[in-house]
Amino acid sequence: KTALSYTRSRGKEYGLPSDFHKRFDIHIHLPEGAIPKDGPSAGVTLATAFISALSGIPVRTDMAMTGEITLRGKVLPVGGIKEKLLAAHRNGIYEVCIPKENEKDLEEIPDAILKRLKIHLMERVEEILELALERKKKKAR
Repeated sequence: KTALSYTRSRGKEYGLPSDFHKRFDIHIHLPEGAIPKDGPSAGVTLATAFISALSGIPVRTDMAMTGEITLRGKVLPVGGIKEKLLAAHRNGIYEVCIPKENEKDLEEIPDAILKRLKIHLMERVEEILELALERKKKKAR
């Protein structure tokens, strides 16, 4: 819900109609399935996905991101940074956005892997959107 509220508050910057939340019935379902999920780690990812889907601006496919967000767009720390970075590396993703407050967790990553990753330490959702959205193809729906 926070990701959608953030999108509503910043939608104009991405060419979204001011009433998009009234025109579209948006429902996100994240089934647990075989992979248990805990906490709000996907806040930045969901906000990015909402803005991309509603604006027509594609998201880069060669990067990963994690972080909780506030209604005002601050990126908050999350757990499992080591596991997330190792999974990104294992799956061929070498550019990752993580919360700045998780910088201390980088000490847990083996140097050989850390050297292959380009890690962006983020404090604001806008910083992530600037990196993740391919602005060249902007078109409002």
